Amino acid sequence: MGKGFFEVPVAINEPVKSYAPGSPERAEVLETYKKMYQNTVAVPLYIDGKDIVTNETATMSPPHNHQHILGTYCKASKSHVEMAIATALEARKNWAATPWEQRAAIFLRAAELIAGPYRAKINAATMLAQSKTVHQAEIDSACELIDFLRFNVQFMTEIYAEQPESTSTAWNRLEYRPLEGFIYAITPFNFTAIAGNLPSSAALMGNVVIWKPSDSQVYSAKVILDVFKEAGVPPGVINMVMGDPVMITDTLLASPDFSGLHFTGSTHVFKDLWKKIGMNIDQYKTYPRIVGETGGKDFIVAHKTAHPKQVATAIVRGAFEFQGQKCSAASRCYISKSIWGEVEQYLKVDLASIKMGSPEDMSNFVTAVIHEGSFNKLAGYIDQAKKDPAAEIIAGGNYDKSKGYFVEPTVIKTSDPKYTTMCTELFGPVVTIYVFEDDAWEETLHLVDETSEYALTGAVFSEDRYALEMGVRILENAAGNFYINDKPTGAVVGQQPFGGARASGTNDKAGSKLNLYRWVSPRMVKETFVSPTDYRYPFLG
Repeated sequence: MGKGFFEVPVAINEPVKSYAPGSPERAEVLETYKKMYQNTVAVPLYIDGKDIVTNETATMSPPHNHQHILGTYCKASKSHVEMAIATALEARKNWAATPWEQRAAIFLRAAELIAGPYRAKINAATMLAQSKTVHQAEIDSACELIDFLRFNVQFMTEIYAEQPESTSTAWNRLEYRPLEGFIYAITPFNFTAIAGNLPSSAALMGNVVIWKPSDSQVYSAKVILDVFKEAGVPPGVINMVMGDPVMITDTLLASPDFSGLHFTGSTHVFKDLWKKIGMNIDQYKTYPRIVGETGGKDFIVAHKTAHPKQVATAIVRGAFEFQGQKCSAASRCYISKSIWGEVEQYLKVDLASIKMGSPEDMSNFVTAVIHEGSFNKLAGYIDQAKKDPAAEIIAGGNYDKSKGYFVEPTVIKTSDPKYTTMCTELFGPVVTIYVFEDDAWEETLHLVDETSEYALTGAVFSEDRYALEMGVRILENAAGNFYINDKPTGAVVGQQPFGGARASGTNDKAGSKLNLYRWVSPRMVKETFVSPTDYRYPFLG
């Protein structure tokens, strides 16, 4: 029972540490990295607040040194998944009734644990498991996850404060109930913050969650789970299972108590999940909420008035930070002919200065792609571009998987705006450039809009306000996060809510109230103070 209208701490974005040479955070994260590299861990399932060890396991290795073993993780059987369902539903009885301020306190504490004692560990784990540079790890696994936790608490209180009007005769109250059942959270390898946010945002609103992290991110997912445990998330509220994704999914989606999917991953997997939910719709107790952020074929379009150096910098950062493995990474660029020469020159100079290798060496801007499957796919597209008459590799084009899955930042220039690498999501450090005639600005904007099935992020560069306005208007549906004179990556929680439409997802905007609304089922309560005693209305005479 509430005993006050409580105000939570005002959410602020966590400052990004520099990790400059000589800084204490640099020394701490390197020391932590080395310790974690030299030791192995065994990651169990986590069900009902207990570590569950199974006989079937898989190994974990750094993508930049795939022969080294970081540890193992357990795989679930069907009985483990069924146990997770039963446990979550039992935990819901207490969790859904827990006062909101108690739930808020847990996740605010989690944010401060990451900001303080867990910061070096979660960053080092992300560097090791996902081959992120220290800067990419810091802005993701530390700062963005902290921001999600803080801002979600603030957004929750804002939602609860949204109430209908009342009169002197009746009091109208809107309750924001958790969904009736459990949430299935599926998280990707590329952002530790997303792995933390998808289960915790639903749990914050009073829901119980069964979480399946990516096989390629279990190592840092274990650190997230340790934070949640220490922060005080009760047993059964967030359960973590790993293993055969088809078996886990089919088991969870077959339950009548399945009430929602919180997903980030590939478009084809999301579509398959949607189909399975639709096929099972008659057996569910309620219509499940389906929230997904999927793929992207994100663009940069540069007008003839754009500054070439700014465009080149946006391409290098937008396409090659974290090896192009951000959902928002720039992967197709349209450059006006009169500025292309300078843009190309700046690009080549920048790329010649980039170093590639282990994230432990902080002079490296680029490290390895996530696994051999990704490496092989990217190598295949690069090899094909070397053969195709419509394509020319003007920078990069080399790759090597002898030690790690290293793909050199690669720039393809094409004469065909519908060339395969202009249309297909690659999810790697490969960007394709199409040069258009200066007087074809409007035509090119329509080309950008019509080329891809995706609509996640995009950027337009121009110093001509009329050209910018045309870009904003014509590309209205081409990107859920649209950037003017900036790279199409780097959305900040509380500032740029993130998500796209078309084949890029349901556009429910992680890092905003819009997302949290999906995890509640409102109940309207009207209390009449003096009830009528006569059924007759005045019109009856």
